[in-house]
Amino acid sequence: MAAPDAGCNPRYGENARIQVIVTDATGAEVVNTTAPMNDAGGFTYTFEVPARTAAGDAAVTAMPYNIDWCDDTGRNNRTDGAAVTLRGASCAPPTKPLGITR
Repeated sequence: MAAPDAGCNPRYGENARIQVIVTDATGAEVVNTTAPMNDAGGFTYTFEVPARTAAGDAAVTAMPYNIDWCDDTGRNNRTDGAAVTLRGASCAPPTKPLGITR
């Protein structure tokens, strides 16, 4: 999986991480890890599907780790106190489908 850099200069920092969670068709969490993410939010992450993963429709969620990624809360801990006009955003976790077959 991968994501391009954001066009809005999110300034995640040089040590930014992305949290990746994979939930299988039974609802079991089979992957929960972090991986490197660049300052602009771009990342690439590959993984092997664990053998215990149930076949069927799985879900993958990837979001910045350990920061306030939901700007409509009224705070943004990525700006180091700089004045920023926040734009409302959805706080729903960014989830994509993943089909698991045997």
